[in-house]
Formats: sequence, C-alpha cells, structure tokens
Amino acid sequence: MKLRLLRCLRNPKQSTRQKEEVHHHMITDMSSNFKDTTVKILLLGTAESGKTTIIKQMRILHINGFTDDERREKIPEIYQNIHDSIKQLVLQMEPLGLRFGSVTSERSAHYILALPVEAPEYFTEEYCDHVVTLWNDVGIRACYDRSNEFPLLDSAKYFLDNFARISEEEYIPSTEDILHSRKVTTGISKITFRVPIPKSLGGGEQEFRMYDVGGQRDERNKWIQVFEGIQAVLFLISCSEFDQNLREDPKQNRLQEALNLFRAVWQNRFLASAGLIVFLNKYDIMERKIRAGKHIVDYFPEFEEFSKRPQQQQSCFDECDWTKMFIKQKMIDITHEQFKRNSRNQCDVSYSERECYYHFTVATDTRCIRDVFSDVQQMILSENINMAGSSLF
Repeated sequence: MKLRLLRCLRNPKQSTRQKEEVHHHMITDMSSNFKDTTVKILLLGTAESGKTTIIKQMRILHINGFTDDERREKIPEIYQNIHDSIKQLVLQMEPLGLRFGSVTSERSAHYILALPVEAPEYFTEEYCDHVVTLWNDVGIRACYDRSNEFPLLDSAKYFLDNFARISEEEYIPSTEDILHSRKVTTGISKITFRVPIPKSLGGGEQEFRMYDVGGQRDERNKWIQVFEGIQAVLFLISCSEFDQNLREDPKQNRLQEALNLFRAVWQNRFLASAGLIVFLNKYDIMERKIRAGKHIVDYFPEFEEFSKRPQQQQSCFDECDWTKMFIKQKMIDITHEQFKRNSRNQCDVSYSERECYYHFTVATDTRCIRDVFSDVQQMILSENINMAGSSLF
C-alpha cells in the first residue's frame, strides 16, 4: 500500500539536524493531538461478504479473543448453522433432480425434514447419526457441488466436516469455529479497541471504533446513521460469489450487486472525505470453485476480452489470478467513472482527488487479517497526520 509522506516546510537556513528535530516534533505533536480522538471505521458491503467476521478478528487481535463462557454462548449459533445447512441440502435434492445414494439416506432425509426450522437445543445420538449419514451420501455431495444454484452458507462444508467434534457433549467452540459461524446482522453494532502506533508516527496507542451494519437490501437505509465522522470505509466484496444470486432477489447476481453497491458508496457525498479500502474477500473459496470447474466468464462475458489484455499477461499465471484481477479491475473502473448527477447523495469530488486501496483477503484467516489491518491502520494514521500537517500550512 502506498503511503503519502508527511511534507514539512523547508527553511534553507536550518541545518540538517534542526530540520530533523522540527520534523520529529511536528510528527510527535500532531500524533499526540490525533491520539486524543477516536478513529471511526465503517464496514460496508453486501450480506455475507465477511463484515462481521472482520469484527470478530479485531476482537481476537486486539481484545484478547473470547472467554470460555463467550465461546459457549456461540454454540446455539453454530448448531443453527449446521441444522440450516443439512436441511437446505436435503430440500434442494428434488428441485435439482438428484437422488439419494441409499434407502438409509432417504430415511435420514425424512427425519431431518420433519424437524422444525430451529436447531435442536442438544444434538441427540439419533440426530447425529442422520446428519452423518446424509453428509456421507453421494447424492448430498452432488447437491453441495451445485450449491451456487441455491442459498447455502459458505461455512456449510466446514461445519459438516467437523460435525463429529462439534457434536461431542463437552464441546466448546474453537476460535476457528467462531470465525466460521454466521448470524444475520441487523441494525448497527460496534467494537472499540486500541492498537499500538508505530514509533515513526509518534508511538503510543490509538483508539479505533469499528461499525458493522447489515448488508441486506432492507438494512441499507440504516447506514446513513453512522456516516458522520467516519475516517475510513472498509468495503468488503466476496470474490467467490460470481456464480451466485441474492437470497432476496434470485435473479440478481451477487457479485454484480456488490459492484453496484460499491459504486453507490464511492459516489456518496457523505463519505467523500473518508478513506476507502476494499477487501476483496473469500478468494480462497473463489479458487476452489475455479479448480472445481466454475468459470467467471459464464456470468461475466466481458472477462474473455479482459483476459486477452497484454498488460495483464505478466501478473496473471492461471485462471484464478485472472479472475482476481478482473474483479479488482471492475472496481477500479468504477472509481474512474464520471458521476451521474441523479442523486442528492452523490459527491462533487472528482475521482482524481481520491484514492482507493485494494487487498485480497480471507476474513477467517487471522494471520491474513492481522497483516492487512496493520497496513490499513498505518495508512489511516499516516493520512490523518498528513491532513493535520496540511492544515498547519
């Protein structure tokens, strides 16, 4: 990530040592002033793009993670994820024209379908046997391979693969379990944490406040409530959703919906002064899909022309690389569009005056998020010190 350098006034009569001392004191003073304020970061993106997982990672990285009691509180959520996943797979067998691999699996399917939508409070031995039978069924696996054709949690395979461990009586969710768990976000939630400031930026600690908002269409009208005072927007887009449609609108491609939303965020006048960082998330799932035979060109025909660009040849070695670069370029192109004056929410700032930073991420990978957020943190602090510096001159 490019970082702008702090510019200082030059005095030709000053010695090199004097200049260095002035520069150091200026950074220290501005950093000290900035540390008195809280940096507000807003997470935006469509539903299931990984926003809430980022909030969980901030807790793991900066607030000592989860206690055993807090982990136990996540058990009903994880149970519900498993129950939703196996029930949805069974429900989709007939519409997809698939058959179970055995009579035993058919009996297990009838058992699961007869259960209510809510997950059992406890996983009985009978329930566990039926779930294991179904997940090992060749028909259910074929159904899972076509899960882009119907709504299914990204974490379905993770939880069903780990079902034997999760169904144990003394089960306590691991950190990875919590990161993979999914609960629909409604309303606005926030997390506050402190992070060390590099010595080059004055040292000490800086307080951050991160806001998470629901990404469903009917939740987006609440976003404006937290726009005021936002210093940075983290926009999450799921690279893996190129072959999926929205839950709330089965005719709308999820990736296209995310691109449309990014355009609205980029052009929104209430966010014009906020830094914008894009997390191109879930590229690991995207890569698995491509290796399984899925191709983005089947959903975005313009990919074929993009893949012939000579300037991309040196950085793209396989279809996974091409797909990642294609999605990123889609977003870059949006930042270069001329604004259409059809909304009072659109800003008057030219695209050339703003920068957008891009990172490929796996939100469930703590090491990945730690490294990426370290860059984001340094960029935000540097930008704010730059703004403070420019205001002095």
